[in-house]
Amino acid sequence: MIRSAMRAWSGAIALVLLAFVGAPAPALGQTIDYDSMTPAEREAFGDSIRSYLLDNPGVIREAIEALQAQQESAERLAESSRVRQYMAALHDTTYHWEGGNPDGDITMVEFADYRCAFCKRAHPVVKEVLERDDRVRLIVREYPILGPDSVAAGRMAMAAFRLDPARYPALNDELMLFQGDLTETIAYRIAGQLGFDIAELKELANSPEIVEEIEKTYRLADALGVRGTPTFIVGDRIVRGALPIDGLLAEIEAARRATN
Repeated sequence: MIRSAMRAWSGAIALVLLAFVGAPAPALGQTIDYDSMTPAEREAFGDSIRSYLLDNPGVIREAIEALQAQQESAERLAESSRVRQYMAALHDTTYHWEGGNPDGDITMVEFADYRCAFCKRAHPVVKEVLERDDRVRLIVREYPILGPDSVAAGRMAMAAFRLDPARYPALNDELMLFQGDLTETIAYRIAGQLGFDIAELKELANSPEIVEEIEKTYRLADALGVRGTPTFIVGDRIVRGALPIDGLLAEIEAARRATN
């Protein structure tokens, strides 16, 4: 594979080189057969390429940038393909809160952890997105990856959603806005202050039903290549990290254009 890549690069550079030194270039569609060259021809060929690149080092930078752009495009296409494969699971709201416009033309799924500082930074940005773009549907997926207290808070929030979906947004806000070490005890205290029955909440949060749903999110994240929080699935695009408002709105518009 490496040898093939070297031949391809050699051929491309050689065509540029031939044009500059005035030698007759191969006809379109004709390739330079490196394997058929004699040792002396290969040495001369290599010397010519080296000399040209030393005189024109910008060619290397341009070639690397072009290759990186191709790789990024290929990676994005592969990611989009995976997202489309798991779209039904991503958009399932049986255990996950849905906000914004339920009939919006773009669905944004957020993988979040209540102990994640970057998720807390992204929280007001997400709320502003919903205020500024009334065509966005938001789905929040509990994705607790920062230790046992994260898992406890994530399960508790999912159980709270199942018990009383109308009060989930307030709980989500309070958990995200909490500054300091969010422990399991504090998370349940916040839920109690919002009117949830703690005993009922704990029973459901530790039930096989909720445990399995969290496991499903882990498996889904793994299949999609989601490794950290926050991660957003915007349409069929994967957006990693806490973006400023303009950046997240731009990703939404890009996803919107891709669907038209």
